[in-house]
Formats: sequence, structure tokens, C-alpha cells
Amino acid sequence: MKMLYLTIGCRALLAGVFVIALAGKVRGRAAFDEFVGSIVALGMFPRAGSVTAAYAVLGAEAVVILSLALPSTVLLGFAVAMALLAALTAGILAAVRRGRRAPCRCFGASAAPLGTAHVVRNLVLLLAGGAGLTAGTVAGDAGAGAHPAGVVLALVTAAVGALLVVRLDDLLGLFTTSAPPR
Repeated sequence: MKMLYLTIGCRALLAGVFVIALAGKVRGRAAFDEFVGSIVALGMFPRAGSVTAAYAVLGAEAVVILSLALPSTVLLGFAVAMALLAALTAGILAAVRRGRRAPCRCFGASAAPLGTAHVVRNLVLLLAGGAGLTAGTVAGDAGAGAHPAGVVLALVTAAVGALLVVRLDDLLGLFTTSAPPR
């Protein structure tokens, strides 16, 4: 039964994170252009390739969301989420190694440069995807026989986790100090 709640929690966490990520990028033309600009700034692709990569990320995020929403495709959703997170993490690592400090437009508005914290965040989400995939494989139908209180607890935990992930840049900003202007 514990595996069932782990599956529900991981499913809700990843779905929530990807819904917010997708919404942040498509909320307006300017948001999408800023997202494309952040990919261009990474220096991995020429401008046209960056636009294609941006659309590919949007499409993959949509597939993750839809797959996690449908009970029959939850395991596929976890797998696609993990593949997307692995690709994004590899891109961040490659850019950081080359000294590129593009802004993180993962959720739309943040201008914080990509760095180690974003790699760690993605690795944590990858672990959630792996845990969800494993638990979902073991538990089977995610939802059958679940106690409502257990489901609520899993969903609240996922919501708090998603909030922490989405607001990571703001949280880190609270703990970093900058010298006062002279």
C-alpha cells in the first residue's frame, strides 16, 4: 500500500512541476521568446536550432503532463519525465562547463543563471521519477484501494515539493548575500 502512495505523490509532484513549467513558457509571446533566448544563450544550437529545441521541450512537457494524468500511461509519463530531465540536466552541465551563464527560464520569469542548484534540482526530480516508476510498477493501478487520507497526504506533500522546486531561485536568493552598494 505504501508504494501506491509513493506513486501518487511522485505523479502529482512531477505533473505539478511540469504544468507550471509549461504554463510559464507559454503564458505569452514574450515568455516564450525569453525561453528561446535562454536556450540561445546556452550556445548549444544556432538560433533556428534553439527555436526547435524550445518547441521540443514544450512538446515533451505536454507529453509528461498528459501521460501522468491518464491512469493507463502513468509509467510512460514517469519515463518521459526522466528522459526530459536527463536531457535538460546534461544541457545545463554542458553550458556551465563552457562558462555559459544563461538565465533559468525553466518556469518562465526567473532571471537567475543556471548552475549547480538547477542540476541538483533536476537530479532530485529524476529521483522522484525513478521512485514513481519503480513504485508504480510494483503497486500496479495507482489509485485502486487507496485510503482518502493517504491520497490527501501524498497530494499535499507533492504540492509542497512542487512549490519548493518552482520557487528554488527565490529561496536560494534569501540565503545568498550581496555586498551593499558603496
